[in-house]
Amino acid sequence: MAIRNIRTEGDEILRKKCREITEMTPKLATLIDDMIETMYEANGVGLAGPQVGVLKRVVVIDVGDGPIVLINPVILETSGEQTGGEGCLSVPGKTATVTRPNYVKVKAFDRDMKEYTMEGIELLARAVCHECDHLDGILYVDKAESPVMDTDDYYEQHQDDNEE
Repeated sequence: MAIRNIRTEGDEILRKKCREITEMTPKLATLIDDMIETMYEANGVGLAGPQVGVLKRVVVIDVGDGPIVLINPVILETSGEQTGGEGCLSVPGKTATVTRPNYVKVKAFDRDMKEYTMEGIELLARAVCHECDHLDGILYVDKAESPVMDTDDYYEQHQDDNEE
């Protein structure tokens, strides 16, 4: 396993649509392991292929319950709404307000290329939607409802929102 370089805003690869994955290969298995290690090293909760320079529809997520691998994810259903501060490893040190679904149901393949469906709420729903956006060249800053600002400044300015 190896730590991969995380591409940052301004890198054109982050704006490209990813290709579907048709089979598990040793190279793809290594990519998934590297992405998980890179996500943990960067203290992230999710990472998508283009963020490490690979235009493949693969996402890794861990919101505290262990790593989840989503290959060729398709969001089947969403409901509810949550609005809050969101950041991204590809936009380091920045945060903005984004509204996402509070519930998501997604269909994907696991690392054995077995299809499965998964449901998530709250942070997991936010992470799934955020990472799936990456696969289509969309960054959270495209959906920002507030100015994108330094994370410390954002939370200082929005601390009253968190106390309600």
